[in-house]
Amino acid sequence: MSQYQDDIQAVANLKAAQGSAWDAINPESAARMKAQNRFKTGLDIAKYTAGIMRADMAVFDNDKTKYTQSLGCWHGFVGQQKLISIKKHFGGKTDRRYLYLSGWMVAALRSDFGPLPDQSMHEKTSVASLVEELYTFLRQADARELGGLFRALDAAREAGNFAEEAKIQHQIDNHVTHVVPIVADIDAGFGNAEATYLMAKQMIEAGACALQIENQVADEKQCGHQDGKVTVPHVDFHAKIRALRYAFLELGVDNGLIVARTDSEGAGLTKEIAVVNEPGDAGDTYNSYLDVEEIDVADMAEGDVVFNRGGKLVRPKRLPSGLYQFRQGTGHERCVFDCIGAINAGADLLWIETAVPTVHEIKGMMDDVRKVHPDAKLVYNNSPSFNWTLNFRQQAYDAMVEAGNDVSAYERANLMSAEYDETKLGAVADERIRTFQADTAREANVFHHLITLPTYHTTALSVDNLAKEYFGEQAMLGYVKKVQREEIRQGIACVKHQNMSGSDMGDDHKEYFAGENALKAGGANNTSNQFG
Repeated sequence: MSQYQDDIQAVANLKAAQGSAWDAINPESAARMKAQNRFKTGLDIAKYTAGIMRADMAVFDNDKTKYTQSLGCWHGFVGQQKLISIKKHFGGKTDRRYLYLSGWMVAALRSDFGPLPDQSMHEKTSVASLVEELYTFLRQADARELGGLFRALDAAREAGNFAEEAKIQHQIDNHVTHVVPIVADIDAGFGNAEATYLMAKQMIEAGACALQIENQVADEKQCGHQDGKVTVPHVDFHAKIRALRYAFLELGVDNGLIVARTDSEGAGLTKEIAVVNEPGDAGDTYNSYLDVEEIDVADMAEGDVVFNRGGKLVRPKRLPSGLYQFRQGTGHERCVFDCIGAINAGADLLWIETAVPTVHEIKGMMDDVRKVHPDAKLVYNNSPSFNWTLNFRQQAYDAMVEAGNDVSAYERANLMSAEYDETKLGAVADERIRTFQADTAREANVFHHLITLPTYHTTALSVDNLAKEYFGEQAMLGYVKKVQREEIRQGIACVKHQNMSGSDMGDDHKEYFAGENALKAGGANNTSNQFG
């Protein structure tokens, strides 16, 4: 017997025990409502989705083609439509497809202050609020889809079509939820380790099973693809990793995941010199990357900061801002050191921000990490901050030069030009872009590929195209031809926007609650009937 049938029987038993007061309660209607609300709390979701991610990681360890993917979504509706689309196009499954919640998009789109740069200036609670909103919309997608199946089940019963009834009942009993894991950005923790812990609890309670934290100074935090990044000594970062773990354990999400991000590849600054307890420890290693000059005591100026390195007195180079600078060319080493230390401190996955998307660079760093931690897995940001077309065309161009091929038809600095779209070089570059995720999964153990801000850009592009047509000569045809007609022909569910917003579910509930007295919206005069 299925869970659905069990729930019908359980309510039927309650009804029998209650007597005539429950005469109007339909056990199957109650079971339907229960099926449509499978996840009762955010913690239910976090525990369920953490299990999915852990299982996916185990599969990936044995098969590098089974990497996972996500797209960043800045609104619950966007995340909902993404998952509806995935189920529509991939056999009703959501396997290995997640959601990503970008701190950049929260800052730019969800702050009460208005659009902000990615510098952790938005409200601490806004990230947890977006997690909750995303899961509200995904749960609504479940309820809507099951509601359609319930109506189809009733129609099959009324028609006496037993085969169709059995088929639909099987779909109900084996329904695939739209609820998938979210990798959620907690930036640099929005303060000290205690602040990180408090914010993490909010995010986990909202449903987040995987939290991504970076090793920048919280009050100097910058977008990973901008200049001016300032990292912290490892003791500070590892305290925040432990704060996340304690938050997961306190809330009973024992298998929650921590993604440790290092910005060291592009970060040339630090706010403090690390404490050294003994030669060769993490603090000593961190300080070894500082750009210093050897001096005598007599050379010291008032207010100088100096320290002993191998028996010599050295003065780290200090900027007017008071920040210290690392030696040029140490980014690779510092990233590897950060990653090894983060795993030692309890991180489950790593994230390395790179300046450009190149397989060999990512592989080089991960090869060094995996000498110490062979199973180390990476989350990689397929960032819109990269000019993918130009980067990969230049990589293809350089490969042609190295192979001794004729490149006289191409101008390397101008490879973004549309004139190269249909060329051999353009085709080679596009193929490299197409296989980039599979290549880095295989070569660099990238478990999860995400695009941080895709729906920010798709929204801007689609609105620009619509505005150009609608406010121009095409007028209403600009909307009908480019939007509604395509929605109908491509089977986009929200063409029936009343249904998508929950109108049919509301009608179902009216009938459950009021029976024949229900005043429903889905009658013959509903204009949505024009869409079939």
